[in-house]
Order: sequence, then structure tokens, then C-alpha cells
Amino acid sequence: MSTGEHPAEKRPVKSADRTIELLEALARADRPVTLTELQRDLSYPKSSLYMLLRTLIGRGWVETDRHGMTYSIGVRALLVGTSYLDRDPVVRAAAVVLEQVRADINETVHLARLDGSDVVYLASRESLHHLRFTSRVGRRQPAWATALGRAVLSMRDDGERHIPDVLAPLTKHTVTSRPDLLRELESARSRGYADEREQNTPGLGCVAVPLPYASPVTDAISASVPLVRLDEAHHAQIVTVLSEAARQIVQLFRQEAL
Repeated sequence: MSTGEHPAEKRPVKSADRTIELLEALARADRPVTLTELQRDLSYPKSSLYMLLRTLIGRGWVETDRHGMTYSIGVRALLVGTSYLDRDPVVRAAAVVLEQVRADINETVHLARLDGSDVVYLASRESLHHLRFTSRVGRRQPAWATALGRAVLSMRDDGERHIPDVLAPLTKHTVTSRPDLLRELESARSRGYADEREQNTPGLGCVAVPLPYASPVTDAISASVPLVRLDEAHHAQIVTVLSEAARQIVQLFRQEAL
């Protein structure tokens, strides 16, 4: 039975697809890349790729060096990303609460959202223990290897769909066995929080609590703590503070949505 939808409407527009894939490739790169490297990564015809790059450079989405030999993501991408954060109601609701959490426990705290098999950091507040302040906002990590991601996955009926077939270790402590990971998710679900030690970053432990403002759950907040400070009493304090913070954020979000 026909729905009245034209078959072409289901197909992506090639030029739009290529533009997005190109920008995502540049966003993933940790340094400026050459046309040859981009062509090898994306498999587009070099001439088409070059013309697309020139168009994006003209619009500020891509930047190039003075010789026109390497390319990197442009300032327009930052403006769009900032707009997303400015308008997101959960980020707004979490802003003051995360400041209070950081003050209460003096550890680095994060807000992140599930995106495919990764979590993307939406907000961070650095511990005052840190001498250098670096933002994780906009960065992504494998959801299954982070307490943030596990807190979210543990609350979702489709959590397994967001776990890749191969669990590549980030450290020597990373759980790479799918059955072991699923047991950790089940444990996180029953406790109401997820945690991990050195599975994502050597020397750090992390505790995370989901934000159940919607179903399925997409967001969580966490605290990252050097293991030298993460004793049993501090761990218990962090769980208590994060759980109360999650309740406050959900309440503020719902009030804003009214």
C-alpha cells in the first residue's frame, strides 16, 4: 500500500552526505590533514573533494594553511556547536548543579550524552586540584568503556545495540569481554550508578549516575577522581552527591519544560 512518499525522499542527497562526512572527518582529525589523506579516508573523487573543500573554506566551515596544502575544521563549526549547547535545556539545567557538585566534592564533573556507541561531553567543571584547565566539551569516548556511558546503557532496553562487536581496550584494565561488560551493566542498573577504575584513563576512577528525564535515557553526570583520592568514604560521598544532583537536574529540566 502506497504511503504517498516518493522513493527519492528516502534516499540521502549525495552532496549533503559528502559535506557532512567531510566535516566529521576533519573534526576527528587531531591535526591538519592533506587532500590526499582526506581522499584516502573518504574515497571521494579528488576533484569533487577539492571543490567541496573550496566551498567550505569560503563559508568558514573549513580552514587551510597559507599554502593551501592542509585542511582543518573551521570556526563556523564552533559557532554551531556553541548554539547547540546554549539552547539545550538539560545543559542549562545542569549548569548551576554541576558547579555545586564540584564545590561539594572538589573533583572534575561532567555531563555527557549517548551518540551511537559513544558518549559526547556536553559540560565539564574542573576540580580545583587541577593546575591546568582543559575542557572535554565536544569530545567523545566509547560509551561502553566509560562510567558515563555505562550509566546510560544500563538503563536502556536497547543498551546492547550501542556496544560494538569488538571492544578495543583503552588501557590494560579495560573490560573487553562482552559477557563481563553486560554483567557490569546489570550491576550498574541494580545500584543506580556505574563506576570504573582505570578502564578509560590510567590513574583515574570514575563514578556516574544517569539522568532519567526521558525514556530511553540518553544522559548522565559523572565525577572523575585520581585513584589516590578515591577511597571508600570518598566514593560513597560521590555517589550520594551525584544522585542528589541528578534528581535536581531532572527536576529543573521538567520545570523548564512546563
